[in-house]
This record gives sequence, C-alpha cells and structure tokens, in this order.
Amino acid sequence: MTSRYRSPERATAPAESPAPLSPRRRTVVRAAAAGAVLAAPLAAAPLAAALPARAAAGTARFLHGVASGDPLPDGILLWTRVTPTAEATPGSGLGPDTEVSWIVATDKALTDVVSRGSLTASAASDHTVKADLRGLAPATDYWFRFRADGVDSPVGRTRTAPAADAAVPSLRFGVVSCANWEAGWFSAYRHLAARGDLDAWLHLGDYLYEYASGAYGTRGTVVRPHRPAHEIVTLADYRVRHGHHKTDPDLQALHAGAPVVAIWDDHEFADNAWSGGAVNHTEGAEGTWADRQTAAKRAYFEWMPVRPAIAGTTYRRLRFGKLADLSLLDLRSFRSQQAATGSGSVDDPDRTITGRAQLDWLKAGLASSDTIWRLVGNSVMISPFAVGSLAADLLKPLAKLLGLPQEGLALNTDQWDGYTDDRRELLAHLRAHAIRNTVFLTGDIHMAWANDVPVDAGTYPLSASAATEFVVTSITSDNLDDILNVPEGAASAVAAPVIRAANRHVHWIDTDRHGYGVLDVTAARAQMDYYALSDRTDPNATSSWVRSYRTRANTQRVERAYDPV
Repeated sequence: MTSRYRSPERATAPAESPAPLSPRRRTVVRAAAAGAVLAAPLAAAPLAAALPARAAAGTARFLHGVASGDPLPDGILLWTRVTPTAEATPGSGLGPDTEVSWIVATDKALTDVVSRGSLTASAASDHTVKADLRGLAPATDYWFRFRADGVDSPVGRTRTAPAADAAVPSLRFGVVSCANWEAGWFSAYRHLAARGDLDAWLHLGDYLYEYASGAYGTRGTVVRPHRPAHEIVTLADYRVRHGHHKTDPDLQALHAGAPVVAIWDDHEFADNAWSGGAVNHTEGAEGTWADRQTAAKRAYFEWMPVRPAIAGTTYRRLRFGKLADLSLLDLRSFRSQQAATGSGSVDDPDRTITGRAQLDWLKAGLASSDTIWRLVGNSVMISPFAVGSLAADLLKPLAKLLGLPQEGLALNTDQWDGYTDDRRELLAHLRAHAIRNTVFLTGDIHMAWANDVPVDAGTYPLSASAATEFVVTSITSDNLDDILNVPEGAASAVAAPVIRAANRHVHWIDTDRHGYGVLDVTAARAQMDYYALSDRTDPNATSSWVRSYRTRANTQRVERAYDPV
C-alpha cells in the first residue's frame, strides 16, 4: 500500500470536537453587477416506478451509493442507505427493519479485513446507516463494503487522517460548493473523483437546494427536475430531496472515492436562513421555522457522513498531523437576522453570525493550535466586499452618527459583511496573538475569489492582513453571466476590475465560471488550483485548469502561482 505521508504512527486520541431582510442569493449576485457598474414528498409508488427495474424486483439494495467522512487518525465514518423493498423509498416511512453488515479492508479486493460489524436500518432513520469506526491505522487507505439480504453494495475507498504528531509533507483536498440539481450536471464531482489523489474533499454548503422545481436559478430552463417537485418543508420532503441527489452517478463516484468533510449553508434549510427564520420561509403557511429547521437537520445527519457536534450543529475541528487543523463553522444556526443593505446596523455588537459560544470556540482553537496551518471551513465570505470603504474609513465618526456602515456599503449582508463586530473581534484576535497561516476556505457566492483578509479594508494595503481566503465557485448554481444571460467571461471582464479597484485586498475574481478547487498544503505554502467546467448543462462536460493562487507561510497574503500543483 502506498502512502503520501511520512511516519504513519498510530494516533492516541481522536481529533477534537467542540464541546428588514437581506436579498435572496440571485439578487446578491445581481448586486455584484450593480457594484461593478456603480464603482408532498413523492409518494412511494411514483418513486418506485422511477427506480431501475431491478430495484422494483427486489434484487437491488444500495441505490444511493456508499460514502465516508470526517476522517480521524484512528477512525472514519461510513455511510450507506439500503432499500429493503420497492416501496421503502426515501421519505416514505415504509419498509422493514433490515440488518446491514459492513467490512473494512486494506485492499480493494477486501481480502485483508481489519474491521467488520452490523447495524440495523429502519424507517425511523429513513433506512440510512452510519458506522463510526475506531482502531484503524493513521494515514492509511481502506476499502469498505456493506451487505444486506445477501446483496453487496459498491466498494468504497476512504482514508484516515495522519497521526496527531506526524510530520506530514503534504495534504490535498477537493473543495466544492453550491450544487443546484436543476441548473446542470454534477460533472465537477466526476472530475474530482477521477483524480484519485485526494486525502478528503470539503463541501462548504448548499449541497442541495430547497426550492420548488423551476423556482431558483434555472433561467427558465430546468436541465433535470427536482424530486419532490414542490418546495421541501417537511422531514419527508428533505429526505426525498437528499435521496434524489444521492442517485447522481458523479456524486456517488466522489463519495465512494474519498472521505467528505461537510458543513451546511442556507439551502440545506431555506434561502438566507438565520436562527429564527429565512427569506424563503413563510411562518404559518409552511409551519414553524423551528419545526422546519429540525426536520432539515435530521435529514442532513441521516443522509450525510458527518458527525454532529455541539447541539446537533456542524461546527467541529479535525486535525491532519502537524501540518494542518481544520475548523468547520456553522454560520446558520446561531446568526442574527440579516440587516438591510446600507444599514449601519451591520456594525451592531449585539448582532452575530457565529453566536458567542462558537466564536469563543474558534478563537480558542486558533490560539492553541500547534499545527503549521489553520484552515477554516467557512460557508460565507469573510473578506469585505463593499464600495466606498476608504471614504467610510476616513469618516467613521460621521458614518456612525448617521447610522451608516462604518466599513463601506456592503453589497451582501448575508456574508460576514453584515456582522462586522464578529469579524473585527476575530481578526483582532489573530493579530493580538500573532496567529499566522490562517486560511479561510469559502463557498456560497457562486464566484471564485483569492483574497487577503485585511484588518482595515479602507487603508489596505498600507495596513495589515490577518489571514487569507480562497473562495470556490459553484458546481452548477447561477453565477453572474448566467443571471445576465451573456457569454461566459463577458460579465467577469467588466465586473472584476471594478470590484478589485473598490476592494484592494481582492487579488482575483472570476464571476462567470462553474467548477471546483483543489487545495494543496505543504509546510511552505497553501495553494488553491481553480478548475472550470466546459458546460454545466452537458453531462459529459470537460474540466480545465483556470488559475492558481497561494499563500506562503507566515505572510498572510495571497500571490499568483503560474502552474497547478
């Protein structure tokens, strides 16, 4: 067996786990253009009819693939969903309890078995099962398979994290975000799966979308329809939508090829979600927000190979030897309601995007980290994206007096721009404790960015950068050229220079292309290679390298790299 790591010692302990409305996302992307110019759940029978004939005949059991996630030095989380009978479709609540066994081996043929066991799949968990294994060797490739009623699942490959004290020469992660089923095909997942060199892949949110068919980001053309066709609100609805996504062969291939580390953003619940509601939620007509949020979270943890952390959220921390740790944020469960664009309330210290407990946990983890790199899985952009930041910086007392934003006019208050006190506190903490090599990995905005994270955007680059940020574009969700219905590259050619002129910490922005990132980390640098798809509406879309940016150790600044790793 080959290993990309040196000295794969056995770990002694698992990685740490922690103790007026803003515009909708499509309006937010339109705001980027404006800123540039301006300086019943499906019934069992229909779904069964849509399944392969062998499923209805009862000879297929694993229609949703296999997956693994949250690698530890001595363990991994394995996942699958079994279909015991034709009527036991996702969200149906039907089907008998079924024993599901699993084996883990050091070889693809599954002859050198190192672990085995069994679980019971029931309608109570939508016939999903998770095996949270321990006792494995660090920095090691493993293969696994499930079995139910004498039928085998596909074989999956996974990988454990390096030992906590291991000297790790490099790490490589796929990085993705924003996969709208209806807007295109998941070719990006296929290309990441084909690489075969990922230690894990990060999904930074919007794994699925909650809208009714044709209601979000399709520009009038539904490439392939959602199931269920209506907006998902109930537990059964969310289960059906998750199950439908897991039938995609490219997504199945990636899940079967490498462990995922996932966090949620808003669309796993509803558009522009906050702790007490969402833009796309109507209290009463769609039930209570508390019930909808509970249903969405339950379905998420059933259908995703993710360990729940504090209070059933997704914020947690993983460690990859001495090279890097990865803090994963939940920026939806605790946040205050979004402020109106142009409102000075974005500076209100009583408003929060993280919640007090999570921000304290993040600060403590960053300060105590003894790894070379501190990676932060961050669902919405932390770098400022504003106009007039220099003028605001010079006139802060007047801005405060007039109730205007003190860091410039934020174009998207759903991001950290809408919660500036949390951002100031976090960046001040990085500076005060001389915490270096913090890299935010971000999705959500349907564009690719490479940013410094300035302490004071108004005076940058004369003032300091506290961290860096790599933002990946969407898998399929509309970006700027889709919204404006112009040729790919046309919107970016106009918007990018103006956005960069108003935000001097932004080194690069591509507003138009769909794709994914590959993050390669060594002791000397962290580099993001950006890849774009030829056509999101083509199931056979090709992939090509676009650009690369890196941050060298101890610089807290981004620079261009002229070749992918």
